[in-house]
Amino acid sequence: MPTLKPVLTICGFAAVLLATTAVQAADKVLTVYTYESFISEWGPGPKIKAAFEETCGCTVDFVGVADGVALLTRLKLEGEGTKADIVLGIDTNLVEEAKATGLFEPHGVDTAAVTVPGGFADDTFIPYDYGHFAVVYDSQALKTPPTSMKDLVEGDPSQKIVIEDPRTSTPGLGLLLWVKSIYGDKADEAWAKLKTRILTVTPGWSEAYGLFTKGEVPMVLSYTTSPAYHMIAENTDRYQAAAFSEGHYIQIEVAGLLKNAPQKDLARDFLKFTISPAFQDEIPTNNWMMPAAPTSQPLPEAFGKLVSPAKTFLMSPEEVARNRKAWIDEWQAAMTLN
Repeated sequence: MPTLKPVLTICGFAAVLLATTAVQAADKVLTVYTYESFISEWGPGPKIKAAFEETCGCTVDFVGVADGVALLTRLKLEGEGTKADIVLGIDTNLVEEAKATGLFEPHGVDTAAVTVPGGFADDTFIPYDYGHFAVVYDSQALKTPPTSMKDLVEGDPSQKIVIEDPRTSTPGLGLLLWVKSIYGDKADEAWAKLKTRILTVTPGWSEAYGLFTKGEVPMVLSYTTSPAYHMIAENTDRYQAAAFSEGHYIQIEVAGLLKNAPQKDLARDFLKFTISPAFQDEIPTNNWMMPAAPTSQPLPEAFGKLVSPAKTFLMSPEEVARNRKAWIDEWQAAMTLN
């Protein structure tokens, strides 16, 4: 009868090797730059982190900044020395400027599952959610909400709105492009009129929406999906989005792979994960946006009650990159008129 000692020795070596490999995998840290609301305790980040860590044998380190615009600014400051593997949370209005940094590389991921209004597709950035911008109003404070951008621009100055700054906020930039899409060369005139209705301009969405929900202003620039949060989480239909007859500008949020990513293979796995049901399931009722790929279950009933835009506005990333500075300068000039 042959001795079992060699067999036990081999088995012991295999066990040590497997344990060592598992520890090494667990030591891997995937660094994802994103925006703060994504990784807040009520956002999708914590659940997405847990779900991916179950499959990757790694640790996901979310690094939060205020907004998508701030993400791009941070990357420009860090340059090739950035520690990020993935950037998640800029939108299509910023992708051309992001590519111009030279910090990103093609993702190499099959995105056939992705479906977004306007059909945006790109070899560097992958859409993971979208939402149409909208004026969200308090139905208890405002009985006759605007039904068009023209109504908003030319309406009663005593009925105020809070908006976000296009220099620091992706919703702020979205509103600027929405106004530009409708008014074209006369956008500065529209801003000069709308200025009388603006209570304040905040650096980001969180500050603006906080003022709105505290009752300090009856309208806020947000998303058509925002009322779903109040219907589902708070069981109230008090807050509604105004349907604009001209149509609504869309925000498509994307994720991209850094060229110098320390964990490039893990980063690609995470990008694939963003368009899987495990990730997409967390978008509607945690990020309060529309999923960009299939979910495992139908969306909650509240999503069927949301505004469905008659028309979607979306400028090409190239057009935004060419004109962003000039259009922001135009906005600033109009907003500072007496």
